[in-house]
Amino acid sequence: MLALAPDALSLRAAQPLASGRSWPLTGAAAGGVLWGECLGRAATPYRTVVDLTGPAYRCSCPSRKFPCKHALALLLLWSDGAVAPGEAPPEWVSSWLATRSAKASDTKDPKPPADPAAALRRAEQREARVQSGLTELDRWLCDQVRQGLAASQRSGYRHWDDIAARMVDAQAPGLAERLRALAAVPYSGSGWDGRLLEEYALLRLLATAGRDQAGLPPPLRDTVRSRVGFTVRQADVLASATPVRDHWHVLARRDLDQDRIRARRVWLRGRDSGRPALVLSFAAPGQSLDDSLTVGTETDADLAFYPAAVPLRALIATRHDTVPAGPPPGATIAGLLTGYAAALGEDPWLDTWPAVLDATPSRAPVPGLYDAAGDAVPLHPGAGDCWPLLALSGGHPLTVAGEWTPRGLWPLTAWDQGGMVLGPVPL
Repeated sequence: MLALAPDALSLRAAQPLASGRSWPLTGAAAGGVLWGECLGRAATPYRTVVDLTGPAYRCSCPSRKFPCKHALALLLLWSDGAVAPGEAPPEWVSSWLATRSAKASDTKDPKPPADPAAALRRAEQREARVQSGLTELDRWLCDQVRQGLAASQRSGYRHWDDIAARMVDAQAPGLAERLRALAAVPYSGSGWDGRLLEEYALLRLLATAGRDQAGLPPPLRDTVRSRVGFTVRQADVLASATPVRDHWHVLARRDLDQDRIRARRVWLRGRDSGRPALVLSFAAPGQSLDDSLTVGTETDADLAFYPAAVPLRALIATRHDTVPAGPPPGATIAGLLTGYAAALGEDPWLDTWPAVLDATPSRAPVPGLYDAAGDAVPLHPGAGDCWPLLALSGGHPLTVAGEWTPRGLWPLTAWDQGGMVLGPVPL
């Protein structure tokens, strides 16, 4: 329950409310629904309802945090056994549940466009714009190599912003995002020229593949379109994908700021299938990200995977149960690199791969991890120093989960020898 709090301030505000004196009415119903009325400064009690299957929250208070302090307090009461099962939820609870159910049905049953002919024309126009943008990008990349890379450190951010803006005009936002990220490469330290050339080569490969989509296998074509910036609606994924049911270990979580939105990446791995999965959520500034997946738990759920050459991104189609979990089985460093190499052969633009290692942190010769076989991997330069990992390990092996990238491992979660989950790792 404590892990669901959006921040420490909300948790401190909720704890004084987690008493029976503040709640003249509480109840719980089969299916994991809690409700209650909390006394506050207003004349009318705040009405709070929690759907544990989400979890999802609704409260009549004016707070913009999700969950608010009243929802957190109700959860704390329930976890302490102070919420007795009710005979039937009040009307305001039933109404909210009905609305959620209707929205879920709309998501799972996509509706056809009101004007199919107009939708087809718009799709054809976008395809033409994207093809024109890919041709322009290919010409720009050839110019960069012809002119040489030496001037890149003096070009400034506008050098890449201009071509990125043209990709936005061509309705290829995925390319634009990748181009903007290149502005930091010339200032990334020793070897920057090789890394910039690698990125140019990958962009050239993507532009070439994007212009010849008809000759690609369907899974690779889906990957190319996704990298260019074509999106697939969640409703279409849920309607077309075959759900994969497993007990999914929640390995790690990472929050990122992307332009004007915040993104959360949550990495899962199936206990029986061993299959990795990535659940993404997004939120505007000031809004809370999805907290329904807590690191250190195991969720029995059906996942629907987006089509791709290496299917990683997934949606939770149905959630059955969530329980605490111990440390996941860790791999060797050789096993991690072998798995990443195989995935890279299917998707050459794959720059992030889930990693779970049984390894010991070390600072020599560079900050990183080494395993029992003597193999080692460096930490990503942006992840900071490894002193926190050294302090957690006390010189003993840890189970470390994170993201493997071409520049090293970005650790996100660690389990000590007692099985206690410690994350995100404060690097």
